[in-house]
Amino acid sequence: MEIVNVFETGVVDTPHKVDVRKLYDQESAQVMHITLQPNESLKPHITPVDVFFYVLEGTVDVRIGDETVSVSKDCLVESPKDIVHNLSNSSNAITRILVVKAPKPVAKSRVL
Repeated sequence: MEIVNVFETGVVDTPHKVDVRKLYDQESAQVMHITLQPNESLKPHITPVDVFFYVLEGTVDVRIGDETVSVSKDCLVESPKDIVHNLSNSSNAITRILVVKAPKPVAKSRVL
């Protein structure tokens, strides 16, 4: 059994320059934990696999394609592959999001 503590995992260097931590990295899927401080956001990007976002804490603005919706704690949002998406925190509180990519991407996401 392998147990991973989010806050004992190092921050991954990404083009987004926010707190991203890799929790699971297997051929079948990849799981990341993102913490967005107030007014932080991911750069718009396109992922070559399906992704879903599960909001662990706070509220996050989720943009998928041309639609942006504020999503609160305990909600899941699906994002199909090959579509522009990003996450933004326009609130005054920390937002934490679990991101699952399935299957694990073999190509890099394209930052716009």
